[in-house]
Amino acid sequence: MRFVFVTGISGAGKITALKDFEDNGFYCVDNLPVALIENFVHLLFSQTNDIQKVAIGVDIRSGENLDRMPEILENMEKREQNYEILFLDCNNETLIKRFKETRRSHPMGDADSVENEIHEERIQLAFLREKADYIIDTSNLLVRDLRNQIENIFINNQDYKNLFITIMSFGFKYGVPADCDLVFDVRFLPNPYYVPELKKKTGLEAEVQDYVLSSKISHEFLNKLYDMIEFLIPNYIKEGKNQLVIGIGCTGGHHRSVTVAGRLFQKLNESDANYGIRITHRDITR
Repeated sequence: MRFVFVTGISGAGKITALKDFEDNGFYCVDNLPVALIENFVHLLFSQTNDIQKVAIGVDIRSGENLDRMPEILENMEKREQNYEILFLDCNNETLIKRFKETRRSHPMGDADSVENEIHEERIQLAFLREKADYIIDTSNLLVRDLRNQIENIFINNQDYKNLFITIMSFGFKYGVPADCDLVFDVRFLPNPYYVPELKKKTGLEAEVQDYVLSSKISHEFLNKLYDMIEFLIPNYIKEGKNQLVIGIGCTGGHHRSVTVAGRLFQKLNESDANYGIRITHRDITR
């Protein structure tokens, strides 16, 4: 039997995750009282019917009873009832924004601010994060990205190193994205903006890509960029980093940054790596 505890910070996507588990044939239960979990687990592992994939949502709504979870997990291990823990995380800024947009209150709702409630929640869920087999940071993920990650791990059974990489092209004239961990300035590369037939095109088109990559320095830069990123990734994974945002910037975010971001994405995506990856072009439509 595959038994998954789905947990994490409120607003990080647990409900979305459970829906995806259900869509993929898992028997799902959300917010089952902690006092009933052990009996439920015993019933499932002793049954002989067709339920072979189960996902249970556990989070801060369990209140004081959450303190019983370490004992429950320990008892499952003693009985050789195998389980996995998926922990969904997200940065505070994004969480606060999500709560404001949905106009929903935080489940802890008794602190003087959402930020303080999130802080207290992190403290109470720290033991589950430490025991988690998989940690997905949803700060920069779309719903489809989260679903892809869940399906890669639990349906396609791909190895996963708890790192999700976002490659983001942008234009410096609109500001550097606040959530970038690494920023590379490619304004020294050939600029299609000054070529009339390329000016209104973007780095998604072959003609622009060919122009940007037409010089020797472009290829030299890409090779050095690949080497650096491929060196950093395993070290970030070793350090426990869950989210890596790589910013590639040019003047307007239409040509050079889009081209380089696309090539970096292609290179990393072809490396048969065991981390999640996506690409986004922040300013391409501006």
